[in-house]
Amino acid sequence: MTEEHTTGGACLSQSDRRMTAGAEGGADVTKEAWPAQPRPLSHDRVTLVVDGTHFVVDPAVFTAYPDTVLGRMFGRARQHSFTRPNTKGEYEIAEGIGASIFRVILDYYRVGVLHCPEGLSLAELREACDYLCINFDYSTVRCRDLSALLHELSNDGTRRQFEAFLEELLVPAMVASAQEGERECHIVVLTDDDNVDWDHDNPPPMGEENSQILYSTKLYRFFKFIENRDVAKALLKERGLKNIRIGIEGYPTCKEKVKRRPGGKSEVIYSYVQRPFIQLSWEKEEGKSRHVDFQCVRSRSVPNLITAMGEGPVRAGATPTPQVDELDRLNGPAPPGLDQ
Repeated sequence: MTEEHTTGGACLSQSDRRMTAGAEGGADVTKEAWPAQPRPLSHDRVTLVVDGTHFVVDPAVFTAYPDTVLGRMFGRARQHSFTRPNTKGEYEIAEGIGASIFRVILDYYRVGVLHCPEGLSLAELREACDYLCINFDYSTVRCRDLSALLHELSNDGTRRQFEAFLEELLVPAMVASAQEGERECHIVVLTDDDNVDWDHDNPPPMGEENSQILYSTKLYRFFKFIENRDVAKALLKERGLKNIRIGIEGYPTCKEKVKRRPGGKSEVIYSYVQRPFIQLSWEKEEGKSRHVDFQCVRSRSVPNLITAMGEGPVRAGATPTPQVDELDRLNGPAPPGLDQ
């Protein structure tokens, strides 16, 4: 029983690295990592190839976890497994998972705990656990870097919490915009204690009247963290929404003072608070040109459109003047010969 490491074209021999699968219930690790523990063994052995590394394993260690990928692969329904050995009888599995990560995975099948050593990416271990359907939480993970562990656990909690916010608060706001014929939505999240009092004659001059307003202190606190906003944005993308922007912006709440301008005009100064916002779209044809074709109208320089289009008599020696629609007239210089 050997573990072969292919690194830079070199293959370590059995004398360089010896495995103790027989003493450890069939999972290959080094003697230093896995102290000997007596366990009844089956005579069946399988060779797993992960990231160029060979692991000779007793498949009996997987049967205690039938809900995991390896448990289903080598459990009672093994003959019906979707994975088949190669010509050498080896199983090439877990594509994209590193050998060092897989050793930690095997440790889970031996003792029921994932011991993450220093220097190993906890995020990569998390991805491997998700792929192999292994439970990843504080009861199954042990590592020295508590910050990294808590970050991964926070991501789980963030996702669950935002799914609840999405259904309870955000989707109704999007539906309200859609029912008005809109294909995008700008949502501002205020706290429960915020008070919005605008002057009806002098509203804020920034288009805030088109925003959907949500009063939720819980959602406000949720969006204070950049990591939470990243998780929320990823989830919204999964739900098919586009052009997603989540951040913090100033929002006018009430007028602070009124300035008198020359000529009798007045200017209202508003008090602003920094609050989270979400902007997103569900427009299907967003990638197409927004140019609008206008109906051809009579031009001041061409009194007779029929003559200019060549559908009527043309004076000898006269050159028809090119037609310009009103959009081109507004957005660009007029062609030579056109009166301004």
